[in-house]
Order: sequence, then structure tokens, then C-alpha cells
Amino acid sequence: MAESLLAQLEALSRGRADRVLRLRGTLPGAQHEPFELLVFRGFSCSVTHPTAFDPDQSALPDGAEISEAELLLGPLNPADEKVLAGPLAPQHFLDPAHW
Repeated sequence: MAESLLAQLEALSRGRADRVLRLRGTLPGAQHEPFELLVFRGFSCSVTHPTAFDPDQSALPDGAEISEAELLLGPLNPADEKVLAGPLAPQHFLDPAHW
């Protein structure tokens, strides 16, 4: 389910070059390792774990759970990060009006 949600959010991000969506959640496994992804211009980039080089593969493995999302002003400036919305449920950002 997280893969489908991620694909939908990536598609919405293609039309919003001025926005970055930060997703947080847990990876499958006994320890429920936390992860963080950034979604920008239709692509996801993990900042916490390695991913496949193939951009056609999901950045999340099966069983991953996305728990929250934040909308940031893009492009990112780590010294002056601007949070526009969130943290909220990631499904909130399936509505293009929330971008």
C-alpha cells in the first residue's frame, strides 16, 4: 500500500517544482527501522537507507509504512528550511489543492 501511495504522491509532485514532500515512517522487520524520503519533481530520494539505482523501482520495500508527511518550500535550503504544512497524514497530500 505504501508503494501505491508513494507513486501517487510522486505523480502529484511533478507539477510542483516549488514544493518538496518529506515522508517519514517505518521499514518492515522486527525493529521497525525509521525512514525518511524526500519527494521532488516526481522522484523519491531516501535520506536514511540505500535504494535501488533504477528510478522505476519504488524507494520503499514491501511492508513499509508511511506515517506522516510535511510539505516544504522547494528547492530545499537546509540552513533555512520552510515547512508549509504538517506533519499530517500522507493521504492529506493526495488532494492537489493541498500542495
